[in-house]
Amino acid sequence: MNGERYTLDTNILVYALDNEAGRRHDIASSLLDRAVTENCILTLQSLGEFFRAVTTKNRVPVTEAADQVRDWMSLFQVQSSSPSTLAKALNAVQNHNISFWDAMLWACAKEAGCQVVVSEDFQHGRILDGVRFHNPFVK
Repeated sequence: MNGERYTLDTNILVYALDNEAGRRHDIASSLLDRAVTENCILTLQSLGEFFRAVTTKNRVPVTEAADQVRDWMSLFQVQSSSPSTLAKALNAVQNHNISFWDAMLWACAKEAGCQVVVSEDFQHGRILDGVRFHNPFVK
């Protein structure tokens, strides 16, 4: 991300481990490999959403998913939410037409000093209060 501080959304984490996701897997796994040595943080929300997503319908065994989350927690700074995060997210939902959980991710990233949120869920290139949304799957 050119030295910028950034975070990875849940969908990037899921694709990075999903060998059946084809091109998305290749891109997400490469991003995650680089993120370990770059200025990347993960949010507590994304880690929790990852765990739920991959353990739903037994896609990944609970123990394996928990071990993966623990590994990421040891490799990355983890940013949690606070009451001010919630206040920012509520304002974003009201004023910027963003879903609640996406707004929480954005607000948490903003509070962590991120300039970029890497996700397929936002409008690629959009900037909200100094935070740019980057969809790595856009050609």
